[in-house]
Amino acid sequence: MRWDNLSAPPDEGRSDGPAPATPPLPLALPGAIARTFDTPGFAGMTFYEVRAKSIINRVPGASRVPFEWTINPYRGCSHACVYCVSGDTPILMADGRPRQLRDVEIGDRIFGTERRGGRRRYVVTTVRAKWSTVKPAYRLTLDDGTTLVASGDHRFLSDEGWRYVAPDTGRRRRLVPGERLLGTGSFAEGHKASADHDRGWRWASSVGREPRPGPAGERAEKPDAPTDEWLLGLLAGAYDRAGRSNSGALRIGLPDGDLFHDVTAALEHFGFTFVREDHNLPGGPRQVRLTGGLRERLRFLHLTGVSSRRLVEGAPVPRVAAPRVTAVEPLGVELPLFDITTGTGDFIANGVVSHNCFARNTHTYLDLDAGADFDRKVIVKVNAGELVRRELAAPRWRGTHIAMGTNVDCYQRAEGRYQLMPQIIGALRDFANPFSILTKGTLILRDLPLLRQAAEVTRVGLSYSVGFVDERLWRAVEPGTPSPRRRLDAVRQLTDAGFDVGVLMAPILPGLSDDDESIDATVSAIAAAGAASVTPLALHLRPGAREWYARWLGREFPHLVPRYRELYRSGAYAPQSYQRELTARVRIAARRHGLHRGERGDNRQLPDPAPPPPAPEQLSLL
Repeated sequence: MRWDNLSAPPDEGRSDGPAPATPPLPLALPGAIARTFDTPGFAGMTFYEVRAKSIINRVPGASRVPFEWTINPYRGCSHACVYCVSGDTPILMADGRPRQLRDVEIGDRIFGTERRGGRRRYVVTTVRAKWSTVKPAYRLTLDDGTTLVASGDHRFLSDEGWRYVAPDTGRRRRLVPGERLLGTGSFAEGHKASADHDRGWRWASSVGREPRPGPAGERAEKPDAPTDEWLLGLLAGAYDRAGRSNSGALRIGLPDGDLFHDVTAALEHFGFTFVREDHNLPGGPRQVRLTGGLRERLRFLHLTGVSSRRLVEGAPVPRVAAPRVTAVEPLGVELPLFDITTGTGDFIANGVVSHNCFARNTHTYLDLDAGADFDRKVIVKVNAGELVRRELAAPRWRGTHIAMGTNVDCYQRAEGRYQLMPQIIGALRDFANPFSILTKGTLILRDLPLLRQAAEVTRVGLSYSVGFVDERLWRAVEPGTPSPRRRLDAVRQLTDAGFDVGVLMAPILPGLSDDDESIDATVSAIAAAGAASVTPLALHLRPGAREWYARWLGREFPHLVPRYRELYRSGAYAPQSYQRELTARVRIAARRHGLHRGERGDNRQLPDPAPPPPAPEQLSLL
């Protein structure tokens, strides 16, 4: 979701002791109020208060969750970014010149695409964010000789739609040999400044004019045996002198006969095709027009070093002549790869339309960093309560089950200050709308009276996430959450209040909390807290979170890195064999402690078909 369509910001009269200075707003949060607070619990954090236009959101059909609707009063990460393309991949800048991806910076103007009048066309857009990582690399080869190095998660635009470089364990569509990749066609090697190029440029600029002296007064002269660099400088000088271009043509006016001969000879030398447009009339204006389409016009720009935004902007993205994929092959090594976010959601990588990918998705959609920003910059939908009431009252709403806390914990620390959940639960209670909550936060106990009231009129499902009980491991991987002991105390209090509380034993961390001793200790503690069920879930590493976790693992437990590479080499989820074996061991421990794995149901045990439990999704680990 983009935020440029938000309504007015919240009342600025509200004061909770914000610090006097706040960071600038991200580009995608116009109208938000940025607050920082002088309290130890929020040190280094910024809260962006926004007034959202909607709050009950449909879950994408491709998501592995058993519910359809969710409420997220706080903004976190859900779709996953991937880091994409080799740093030496040339990117088409707004002036028509190529620049290596590693050298592209936030704020740069580049070309992307958008649909206009039923056709996809090239448009200028802005780079909003940039990341890098190390990932297994793949090489794409096209039949025109283009090669691209990218991660398996990256997408390119084919004649069949967006396609991933390599498959994962899900159903995503991947590139196959024979598909066409749309774009401008591969870029020529970019111009490099040289003394000969400068001499050729000065000679073309001075023919029929007062010569322009070079360094140390050097006069422009035509050599007997021009080098390629001199000839490219000649073409650049002729274009700068009397050239023009737009999305349909590139022309060079050549009033001088000698220059006309030299320029046409140089064009032929570099393999350009062109037509004369002076009709060979005596004394008529002389000019040449390049043929071969946008690809040849860009080749002229890139070889000569001249620039022209108008040459590309507005031009249609061709489909018929696009090069075909001949091979997609893993390189067998991990390489530094880069990705950018743009205003159009794509960019042109070595002549191919390339999709943006987003890290810890919802934060990068808001132009925030996928790492530290996810933990330190929180988006707060301050009007969440009133929106829930309005949307529940809409005639089109059918009272469907709503899940909360499966993406970002709705009882995170910020809830203690903003108190959005009482308004949300109150609205769900008043409309008797079934809901469930998954949390790691003990702040849910504050709302116990409201939860009891809601349970009198509708189905309410409560679940806690407790992946392990090792206090040292908790401090290492979940330092901002309540300790496992405090969470289990909350499970006991909710159970004593009459709720059947399920515990999602997640995430179970391979090599850290998946041994029999850790599983038995955790299940024993869950059973002692009075939980009604336990559901194990192995750690899954969505792109974005995957890179973040990998850096932490390499720093804290480097000996486990090879095991994780093996377990997660095929995607975000551990192999099915590992998951089945883990589930079996948790079930054995659950039987031993008188606790069985959770089944469908809720705390009221109604005879009707109960809503699905909260999704088997772990909360954000870091």
